Amino acid sequence: MNSIEDLNYIGLMTYSFLAATVIPLSSEAALATALAFSKDRAPLLFFATIGNCAGVVFNFWLGWKGEEKFLRKNLQKKSVARAYKIMQRWGKWSLIFSWMPVIGDPITVLAGVLKLNIFIFALVTFSLRFLRYLFIVGLFSL
Repeated sequence: MNSIEDLNYIGLMTYSFLAATVIPLSSEAALATALAFSKDRAPLLFFATIGNCAGVVFNFWLGWKGEEKFLRKNLQKKSVARAYKIMQRWGKWSLIFSWMPVIGDPITVLAGVLKLNIFIFALVTFSLRFLRYLFIVGLFSL
């Protein structure tokens, strides 16, 4: 590894972190682009996963700390309202949908708002992110 590769990994991790928040970025596209230019798949999988997992933990923390403010301010937004209905109906099982575009990010924030168990949250959301990226890496390995 050299310093340029290290910067690429840090960039992918940062981009994946931001994509896990409510910033409309695609970490999948960033990973796919990195895979197109690199033969070394494992570090890309690792850094994309770590960044995205850190992002969902940040979302959970935001929800935990800003619970009522967040709901009052954002519940009128379509994606948040839809995610909230899913969370109310399915509880912790709604975390299965946390990887999805549009509703996934609000679900991770609402998990914090609703004070879901952090260990269950981490197990489900981290696993789904890893599997999503593993699938993308697999597609590039064909």
